[in-house]
Amino acid sequence: MKTLSGRTGQRTNFRLVIAMLGMIAVPAAITLHTVRVPAAVGAATNNPSPYGYTVSLLLFIVPILVIGLWLVPLEGVKISKKAFIRTIAILFPMGALLDFFFARTFFLFPNSGATLCITAPALRGGVPVEEYVFYFTGFVAVLLLYIWLDEFWLKAYSIPADARERAVFDRLLRFHPQSLIWAITLVAAAVFFRWSFVPEPGFPGYFIFLVIGALGPSAALLPAAMPVINWRALSLTMFIILLTSLLWEVTLAVPYGWWDFQDAAMIGVRITAWSHLPIEEVCVWVAVTYATVIVYEIVRRWQASGKRIRHALLG
Repeated sequence: MKTLSGRTGQRTNFRLVIAMLGMIAVPAAITLHTVRVPAAVGAATNNPSPYGYTVSLLLFIVPILVIGLWLVPLEGVKISKKAFIRTIAILFPMGALLDFFFARTFFLFPNSGATLCITAPALRGGVPVEEYVFYFTGFVAVLLLYIWLDEFWLKAYSIPADARERAVFDRLLRFHPQSLIWAITLVAAAVFFRWSFVPEPGFPGYFIFLVIGALGPSAALLPAAMPVINWRALSLTMFIILLTSLLWEVTLAVPYGWWDFQDAAMIGVRITAWSHLPIEEVCVWVAVTYATVIVYEIVRRWQASGKRIRHALLG
């Protein structure tokens, strides 16, 4: 019986590995199929990747569907719907804020043929509707992946939902000075580099937005979140999301003009081998994953305590 059970478990794990590969490989293949010409000659072509940006959203949508509709029910993983919804409700407005107020300051969208040509509201001219879908599905994909890794794949390193350390605390809002110091240091370094080593005038607003988005929650909440974060699940989530985003941007988005970046709003460090990708884009999904996990674990601790939100935050 042990041998049979072991073989069954091995087959299940093998299928899970195949599913994890497939949920990235399949949407990547479909997205790559939208490209009609190599990037080297794409600039001379009228529409080198029709609906490419739109189709590429499958890189987030397919993992969401695979994890949410198959992997989670398959293993009986329990997800707190309230914690999930509340986390997305807190975080998605940050992405929407970026799009509405800063999209035209930070980004460019030179290839309208890669989208549905539906303009969503934003200051100074609007943005492709895909932008809002991009950030919403991005936050959902990050959170679902972390939950599945935390509750199943790396469960041995998880703090159980009914553990005492989740429910017992004085207050959740606790200052983390190291995060503030890191934020000030990174912002100062970015501004110094831009003003000292880049001849064109500008200000690294995009990087500063990312620093605030990641280290803001960290400065206010990390001490309370740290004891319950599954750090192995966080690191693997960050790796998978970062790998996916770099494949997306370096191979497709930037070379085919799905989006690009305003030089005046960047630090000024670009990676030549990656289609001159700004260094900020290597940081963006690291920041998103870090902030998402902190907020989610804080929401879970609040719910586990049964306290009112004000009492939980302030004590």
